[in-house]
Order: sequence, then structure tokens, then C-alpha cells
Amino acid sequence: MTDPIADMLSRIRNCMAVGKDSLQLPHSKIKESLGRLLVSSGFLKDARVGTEGPRKFLEVVINEPGSPPTITEIKRLSRPGRRQFVKASQIPTIKHGRGIVIVSTSKGLMTGAEAKTKQLGGELICEVY
Repeated sequence: MTDPIADMLSRIRNCMAVGKDSLQLPHSKIKESLGRLLVSSGFLKDARVGTEGPRKFLEVVINEPGSPPTITEIKRLSRPGRRQFVKASQIPTIKHGRGIVIVSTSKGLMTGAEAKTKQLGGELICEVY
């Protein structure tokens, strides 16, 4: 697998398309950080780390059973073949502020609004609305 973040986003999209409420995927620090950021922004219900034998996994809860998902669309921006780096002043706003863009900065993953206030640029990871 060359792009684990794109794999995570595709699994979330596929899970929402078939009407599932949660999913499990292989653990990595960046996926865990991305999941926790989406939880704190209100797009996911929960993201927690579990263990199954010697391996860790990330369990992502998209929504409560019986309720619609909060995410309308989730899209990968920077890809391994074409990286997109921006300055703090060039960070885009998504859907007039109703969505978020996630940026990988030197201080870790954060939303575009946090990166703008801290004057940090970085790589555009994804947009969610």
C-alpha cells in the first residue's frame, strides 16, 4: 500500500456508502491523529486504538446506529505522486467555512483554521464537509 491515508479515507467512504456505523483498520500514528482530529471537529463519533494479538488496530465509529453520517464528502488532496504544500496565507476554506481542511504542519496534524491562527503552512492532507 503506497498511501495509507487515502486507504483510510476510502474505507470511511465505503463504510458510509453501505450504511455501516463503524470500521476497523490497521493502526498508524498518522491515522490515529487524523481520526482524533475528525472526532474533535465533529465529523466522526469516535476513534480508538485496540489490540488484537501483537497488532494494533484503529476502530473508527462514524455515527450512532440509526442516525445519518455527519460527513457528506471526504477527499484526499495531496497524493504521493503530487504533493501539495501551502503557506499559511494560502490555506483554503472549504464550503464557506462549513467544512475543514486538514494540514500536516511541523507541529503535527491540525485543521486549516488552527494552522492559519498559528501561522503554519504545510502539506494539505484532505478536505471534509
